[in-house]
Amino acid sequence: MRTSLQQRFRAWTAAPAYPWATGGALTIGAVAELIAIPGSVTTTIGVLVSAASLMWRRSFPPVAVLTVAAGMLGFAGDVNLYVSIMASGLIGCYTLGRNRVLHPAVTVAGAALGALCVNLVHINTWSRMDLPVPALWEKGSLSLFAESFLLTVVIFGAVMMGDAVRSREETRKERNLAQSQLIAMERQQAAEAERAAIARELHDIVSHSVSMIAVQAESATYTTPGLTPEARDGFQQIAGTARSSMAELRRLLGVLRTPQGQGDVALTAPQPTLDHLAELVDQHRAVGGDVELRITGERVPLPAAWELSAYRITQEALTNVRKHAPGARTVVEIDYGADRLLTLRVHDDGPGPGSGPGSGAGHGLTGMRERAALVGGRLSAGADPDGGFLVEAELPWGTG
Repeated sequence: MRTSLQQRFRAWTAAPAYPWATGGALTIGAVAELIAIPGSVTTTIGVLVSAASLMWRRSFPPVAVLTVAAGMLGFAGDVNLYVSIMASGLIGCYTLGRNRVLHPAVTVAGAALGALCVNLVHINTWSRMDLPVPALWEKGSLSLFAESFLLTVVIFGAVMMGDAVRSREETRKERNLAQSQLIAMERQQAAEAERAAIARELHDIVSHSVSMIAVQAESATYTTPGLTPEARDGFQQIAGTARSSMAELRRLLGVLRTPQGQGDVALTAPQPTLDHLAELVDQHRAVGGDVELRITGERVPLPAAWELSAYRITQEALTNVRKHAPGARTVVEIDYGADRLLTLRVHDDGPGPGSGPGSGAGHGLTGMRERAALVGGRLSAGADPDGGFLVEAELPWGTG
């Protein structure tokens, strides 16, 4: 409740109309106060200018100098201290500190000098009113300057409060900026790690195919009867080119390896395809997940990169369900479209994004988008209008 009230107050004070509303209300109050307690011309001008100038304090913060100066002029013109002068003076000092129009020390020193001048004017006024005013060198004369001391203390408090609010907001902005930069850096690192993982997996796929070309070309020179010398040389060149490509792929993989040789473990396992989805679904059910697999269209063998990307997207989507919506019912749909478009949908009936702990846009979605983009497809993920969370990918494989 308290946080909600603070947010509403901040939103209200941040509104563009706030300085105009408060400045206008203070001006109206000043007019009413002057009608009730008429003052001199100097006081009237000072009171009205001090109050009215606050309407421009946000669009032009240096106007607060005029606000404070006019308030002191109005106070100097009359021994009566109007409430509107106190309010406008405090707001003006706060504005000077809040926007750091001048250094706080300069602001306080200037205002203290102005308060001393006002005090001296009042001392002169008291003497002309036949009030007992001791000479400056007599005992008790320091009490004459209590007014300037009190004004200086109040001004100092208002300026320091404004400067403290400014410092706190700057710290908050710096913290939010640093946090956003950290999140962007983490997402970039996650994307780079995902690209490296994709590259390693593609290395397995391509190296397998290239090695088969090398073996078949090499064996063809011995198993194919009646080869001409030119044909035999051609097969040997194909085999040599394939072996050179394998060496380049190994060199590339060396750059993409994870620390401590962790990438070597993944290289020994065969890369999964869409035929392994049933096993993936069984694994999800084994840990308590409720999932249904629906496959429409005729199963056609896709290029290895497409098979692997579709499998990994489904795997990551099910992982997100276990993390952010445990126990939710999930439906995995695979559609082998007649227009050579593989459509993948993973939908769960969980509470949706932003409801559970750790929810939000994580690195998993970044990785899924990278995999979809790798094969020229697209991926969308977000709250489903019918409830729950939906991951949908379209992977065109006609040009694969």
